[in-house]
Amino acid sequence: MKQNMHQKLLQKISPLQIQTIKLLELPLIQLEQRIKKELEENPILEEEETNSDEQPAETDSNEEEFSLEDYIEDETPAYKTSTGSNSTEERREYSVISDSVSLQQSLKEQLAFQYLDSEKYVMGTFIIGSIDNDGYLRRNLTSITDDIEFKVGIKSTVQELEEILGMIQTFDPPGVGARTLQECLLIQLKGKEQTDEIKTAEIILNEYFDDFSKKHYSKIMLKLEISEKLLKDSVKEILRLNPKPGMGDESMFIEQGQQIIPDFILEYKNGKPELALNSYNIPELRLNKDYSDLVGNYSAKRKLSQEDRNTINFVRQKIDSAKWFIDSIKQRHQTLLSTMGAIMEFQEEYFKTGNENDLRPMILKDIAEPTGLDISTVSRVVNSKYVQCDWGLFPLKFFFSEGIQSDTGEVSTREVKNIIMECIEKEDKQKPLKDDEIKEILKNRGFPIARRTIAKYREKLNIPVARLRRGI
Repeated sequence: MKQNMHQKLLQKISPLQIQTIKLLELPLIQLEQRIKKELEENPILEEEETNSDEQPAETDSNEEEFSLEDYIEDETPAYKTSTGSNSTEERREYSVISDSVSLQQSLKEQLAFQYLDSEKYVMGTFIIGSIDNDGYLRRNLTSITDDIEFKVGIKSTVQELEEILGMIQTFDPPGVGARTLQECLLIQLKGKEQTDEIKTAEIILNEYFDDFSKKHYSKIMLKLEISEKLLKDSVKEILRLNPKPGMGDESMFIEQGQQIIPDFILEYKNGKPELALNSYNIPELRLNKDYSDLVGNYSAKRKLSQEDRNTINFVRQKIDSAKWFIDSIKQRHQTLLSTMGAIMEFQEEYFKTGNENDLRPMILKDIAEPTGLDISTVSRVVNSKYVQCDWGLFPLKFFFSEGIQSDTGEVSTREVKNIIMECIEKEDKQKPLKDDEIKEILKNRGFPIARRTIAKYREKLNIPVARLRRGI
């Protein structure tokens, strides 16, 4: 055995920095909940009830061992979450997007109305808990039976779960609980009036699903010996069905049960932009003066009992925690304003016109450099944050896109995607455009892009290949 000495350079993050990073990631609703939790857990922290500039009292104690002057003096005794405002300013209007009941909650409420014994009800809740947000059950029933036995000690069989799943598949929204797209569509058809078109659609999905997915309509028509009109009407019925029953119209923007409130409000007044943080239900915070006085009274004593020492140590820890929390909130707001201000400056033309073609190519580095922030910090700010402007409510990620070289210079990839969408919307559905044809259209418009790049953008837009877009 022998001892060696060597130097090592380590970077340590302070508790304040850790707390600031965690708060920075939170959207407005979660920040409100986090502040409420801190107010409940820390008696030193309290909400500012007035606009007074009153500061916590200071102590003149000379007690050396337990003097808490450094903790009582507060450079930021209160922090106002609104900027550049006063008490007479009218509350800003903003949009709220919400979906109060999640898919799982809705299914459990429907399950509660079924005549089930306690064990089968538990099995049903386990199945519902395994259903994804898009409405599909992607876990096999054998795994769910193992979970039920391991977690609650109830033995179940796959056959029992099949019966309960069949019941859940009758719940709203239609198609929920399916394990495949084929099953999802068939469940929805069963709930419809059994017309000739619906019956034919069921046969197509049951027996010729592969041909249908590949749009081999002529083969289906020959095999079923049906007219072209009946085939068209049946396919129309299938196309009206929802391939993702767990997702409503707003699902492309928000998750089930989530409420979105903008973190920023951007308005133009007299032609000049005004940016403000949305204070919403975020209270103004300060240190509790009564506890500061209490510390001063203890510190003035010449002799302290062990109980007094414990009390002072407790209060000292809570004062530290409260000051760190207030400073973290302050730094969070400053970082958010700095980042959004840089985005506004970079995308100035878009915020004036609202035209997506005016969006410049922008990556995280373009915002990190002018703000002096790290790219990872900008990423945390951008994630799950929203801004309301004259053109609507947008996630900050909306303003970021890569650039692509055109004949007139660098443009945003969003503009290219819009052209691809436009081409496909106007195409002849009997002869849908292939990627090579879209490539030529873009080339003629001044965008010399490779075919594989077009395929990548098309996939990001959730647009299938030409063969799958062909109509009857």
